[in-house]
Amino acid sequence: MKNVRNLLLFLAMLSMVLFAAACSNGEETTTTDKEETGTETTENTETTEDAKAELEGSVVVDGSGTVYPLMAKLAENYMTNEQENVSVEVSRAGTSAGFKKFLVEENGTDFNDASRQIKDEEKALAEELGLTVKELKVALDGLTIVINPENDWAAELTQQEVIDIFLASAGKKKWSDVRSDFPDEEIKTYGPNENHGTYEFFFENILDEQDLVESINLQQDYSTLVDLVSKDKNGIAFFGFGYYVNNKDKLQAVKVDFGKGAIEPSLDTIKEDGDYAPFTRPVFTYLNEENAKAKPEVLDFAIYAMKNAAEIASETGFAPLTDAELQESVSYLEGLK
Repeated sequence: MKNVRNLLLFLAMLSMVLFAAACSNGEETTTTDKEETGTETTENTETTEDAKAELEGSVVVDGSGTVYPLMAKLAENYMTNEQENVSVEVSRAGTSAGFKKFLVEENGTDFNDASRQIKDEEKALAEELGLTVKELKVALDGLTIVINPENDWAAELTQQEVIDIFLASAGKKKWSDVRSDFPDEEIKTYGPNENHGTYEFFFENILDEQDLVESINLQQDYSTLVDLVSKDKNGIAFFGFGYYVNNKDKLQAVKVDFGKGAIEPSLDTIKEDGDYAPFTRPVFTYLNEENAKAKPEVLDFAIYAMKNAAEIASETGFAPLTDAELQESVSYLEGLK
């Protein structure tokens, strides 16, 4: 009996030890869970701290009608995906008209889109007003010569023939004046008006500052130009590649021979050192740095625009810049913070 009692006592003590060990293990597990939970909380806190600050306010962009589709799409994506409380207003008065709204002493626009570089007199005005203006190259555009889809004779022209059609001194009034086998019908020329950088690029770089034909029909609105040429079999116009891409059902792009065969404008050929180089130009947006420093939403949109310019350029009819070119601008802008 004594042995039985000792055995029972031993078993009871063993049970107590095992129970204590189990409780001890449970406490350790609970402690570990708390530590893990604490780590997760810390990580979540860090994520919240690193989250993009919510901004509000407005950003005003004006200027080039050529650059408008690119900047308008960037603005739309920014307001939808980045900062829903920031209003980015994009207008298209034209490059030159836009600079007049941008280079003012008070209440000027935050950005001016431009299909040409800022002129010396515009730089001088900025300096006189005490404005710091940053040039941001955003993409490449191909000056595109368009004709009516029913035009089956001028689908390919030499660079000089294009120049002669728009040049007053060349005296090409009829298509047959360009080539003898072309129709004996009057050429109807169209283009953007003097408010646009595209007009200035064409006048200064293509025509070498010689007068355009007196009969040319110049318009403020690019959609009007598209409509006019689409309804005129003898019509021919010049404007940015993006407006042609978005209206391929209404227009035909002229393939231009620069001396090595006819080249069609495309995202592959529009390059500063490519086959379409003579009609290729960079396009820009200009930033008022004082506004960028005073209004966080302006600087934030500028950084977003340059980070996303390559992707949106391709979507809107522009050849994208290299990553290195765009990153250089991003780094500069981030330095303004």
